[in-house]
Amino acid sequence: MHDVTRLGALVAVAEAGSITRAAARLGYTPPALSQQIAKLEREAGATLVIRHRRGATLTAAGELLVEHARRVLDELERARHGLAALAGLSGGHITIGTFTTAGIHLLPPVLAAFRRAHPAVEVNVREYEPPSGLPALATGEADLVLTHTYEHQPAPAPPSGVLVEALLVEELVLVAAPGHALTDAAEPLPWPELAGRPLISGSRGLANREALEALFRREGLVPPVVAYETGNYGMSCALASGGMGLALVPRTVADLAENPLSVRRLAPPGLHRTISLAMRSDDRSPALATMRSLFRSMRRAAPRRPQEEPPR
Repeated sequence: MHDVTRLGALVAVAEAGSITRAAARLGYTPPALSQQIAKLEREAGATLVIRHRRGATLTAAGELLVEHARRVLDELERARHGLAALAGLSGGHITIGTFTTAGIHLLPPVLAAFRRAHPAVEVNVREYEPPSGLPALATGEADLVLTHTYEHQPAPAPPSGVLVEALLVEELVLVAAPGHALTDAAEPLPWPELAGRPLISGSRGLANREALEALFRREGLVPPVVAYETGNYGMSCALASGGMGLALVPRTVADLAENPLSVRRLAPPGLHRTISLAMRSDDRSPALATMRSLFRSMRRAAPRRPQEEPPR
């Protein structure tokens, strides 16, 4: 293994064609630079420089070593620039994975705040239906991933080296067309009231559908009648607004829906969705640390989960 400083000295001699001129360029005295070259020759086991009155020339061994030394020094210089860019958040890029509703309602203010603070860092966004973002994180396809889990169903174990940190717990509420009979009361709706009524939900296999059916089973209710299947909560709200059925959507989605809706909370045990931020446990990027901090700030606006009434 050759000393990088000595490799740089050899390259300087090759470019300057003189020990004296190379020493002046590097800030050495000529004797000090000659010592560096002599040590490198001992490491290489060959004569690298021939000194003469008009300066210095490289031997064949010296030419060969300089060719490789230039590549090594160039790579180290690129590495230094890259590390400096990351340390100062003045370059580089990160990829954020998200699911649809988080991408619509939660991600934009975080990205806007990050861009204002660090405009030189490129941010890419990719969409993943949970939990498919977790493997993408493990393979390096994404750097941070917003994902979710629902109550009443087992959460998938994250891949090795991936950490999942809860950010928000959202209550799901009933939405229907304005004036619907089930939404004209102030108290939470008992779950048995939904039995036999047409619902709008995700298709089988999607987390919200699986969680809904698991809750019905737990409460001893007849399985829900799903009249319309969609994996998009915006579509669920639009269909409910048009009188096509009832939908259970996160409170955030209901509050921001573009369609006119009537809304009613559900009685305990309720149904909740946890939005989490997934990350690689060994990632120390300053840019990602800043992005994680912005996501964590969403906790301050997290809705409180209502407590179940104690049994009487």
